[in-house]
Amino acid sequence: MGDALIGAIDQGTSSSRFLVFAAKNAELITFHQIPIHKKTPKEDWVEFDPEELLHTVVECMEKTMYHLQEMGYDPANVKSVGISNQRETTIVWDKYTGKPLYNAIVWCDNRTVSTVDALLAKVPGKDINCLKGYCGLPVAPYFSAVKLSWLLQNVPEVRKAVDEERCLFGTVDTWLLWNLTGGRNGGLHLTDVTNASRTALMNIETLEWDPYLLRFFGVPKSILPEIRSSSEIYGYITLSHRLKGVPISSMLGDQQAALLGQMCVKRGQAKCTYGTGCFLLCNSGNKPIFSDKGLITTIGYQLGKTKRPVYAIEGSVAVAGSSIRWLEKNMGIIKSEHEIESLAASVADSGGVYFVPAFSGLYAPHWRTDARGTICGLTHYSTSAHIARATLEAVCYQTRDVLLAINSDFGQEPTSLQVDGGMAANNLLLQIQADILGIPVVRPAMCETSALGAAMAAGLAEGINVWQLDLENSASLVTETFQPSILEEDRARRYNKWHEAIKRSLGWVPSIDTPVSKPGKPHIGYPTLAGKKKDHTDISYLPYKPPNEGFQKNYNLINHLS
Repeated sequence: MGDALIGAIDQGTSSSRFLVFAAKNAELITFHQIPIHKKTPKEDWVEFDPEELLHTVVECMEKTMYHLQEMGYDPANVKSVGISNQRETTIVWDKYTGKPLYNAIVWCDNRTVSTVDALLAKVPGKDINCLKGYCGLPVAPYFSAVKLSWLLQNVPEVRKAVDEERCLFGTVDTWLLWNLTGGRNGGLHLTDVTNASRTALMNIETLEWDPYLLRFFGVPKSILPEIRSSSEIYGYITLSHRLKGVPISSMLGDQQAALLGQMCVKRGQAKCTYGTGCFLLCNSGNKPIFSDKGLITTIGYQLGKTKRPVYAIEGSVAVAGSSIRWLEKNMGIIKSEHEIESLAASVADSGGVYFVPAFSGLYAPHWRTDARGTICGLTHYSTSAHIARATLEAVCYQTRDVLLAINSDFGQEPTSLQVDGGMAANNLLLQIQADILGIPVVRPAMCETSALGAAMAAGLAEGINVWQLDLENSASLVTETFQPSILEEDRARRYNKWHEAIKRSLGWVPSIDTPVSKPGKPHIGYPTLAGKKKDHTDISYLPYKPPNEGFQKNYNLINHLS
């Protein structure tokens, strides 16, 4: 068993895993998985302990390598390791002690609504798309820059660490890499273009931290990691007994990793990942597409220092698998997540029940932070089975919302949808999805494609060069297809009712126009640094800088074509 192997860290919202793949055929050899514990200290607040994220990853690495050796494989055949991680989750830590300065603020955390309001109050028309020409993203609680801005304004320990020049910021990939390569003893403070593109601080075209964006959000460049490609040797593992000295040679946000793992390497190819949230990405080639349909522009991947980046447009749904956990943990409708398929299948339809799981507002294509979870159409006839089925349907309706927006931007209808993620194991979900979309839904034999994409990028990196699969040829993938089974009239009727339910979910949370930190005089400028002149710039004095002319022409053209 001497063939090359590639390891993949898959650090997600519900668990940490380490998987080992065979480089010659992408076969999953073995893995270990550990659940992680989410903290919800207040309504709309979602946090993780950064040290737990790290410790679970290291434990998974050690146990997987032990399993691998027990199976008769030589651990020395693991040639490199890649990282796939939950995106936007924001971590700050002390570079001298290595200790977190605050819990990780998770991507779906919604505490920063008032921070967004304060930022937009300084923008003409309070336009949430005012920065799209720079970073491809709306101004929304979802992205790291807003979370980081909140930390700088509201957590004295973070602000003090910035003043004393000992604060480091990173998304989960950066936190893991820094610790795995030495931590306070020389750990590498790096990120890749896919994760950097989710911060709202990176210029989507130059792939560098943008001075205007830094000033807009009040973030000092000194705390940011260096941006690298998604596939290159960054450094070598020190924090592991069984993998010490093995290079880490890829980092990708989990949804971009899944795009690669599904081999969506041609322009127009799309995939949808059903996990805690639901994420639909479409490969848009080597030039960014700027959407006016509520989608975001992001980096799909960059496979090497000298390679051109591949862009994607994305629609993100905040609540998918987490709605099933809500049925289990909060409502007691099911005893385990695995029960939802049989319960939902016990009724022929949802009985007119519609569930909008807007627990933290609605993401793409609506971007409404004022929305909240709503169940409509309940009658004396309604049962827990109808609510369970409406929960699955909600995931599928939200996916259709996003796919229609992508179709509008591309000007063409897809012939099928590739799917993956933990929820994709649910056959009923995928049949409902095919029915609601009216096109076939295609599931690969191995649904966990985020880890596979990280392994691909790691094995393809210069200096590793062991991945042997042809990325241009996906014909060899083993798949299962779900065909639509309802009439178009029924599909249209049900989808129209879904949008009636959406309308009823809006406006539950009033907009907050006052800042969190200092009512009456918000400080949203550069944080001060010790020993340097303090800059108390208020963003109200920051002149609005419109997107560059080239972007505006492109944006107008896209609007016209759409």
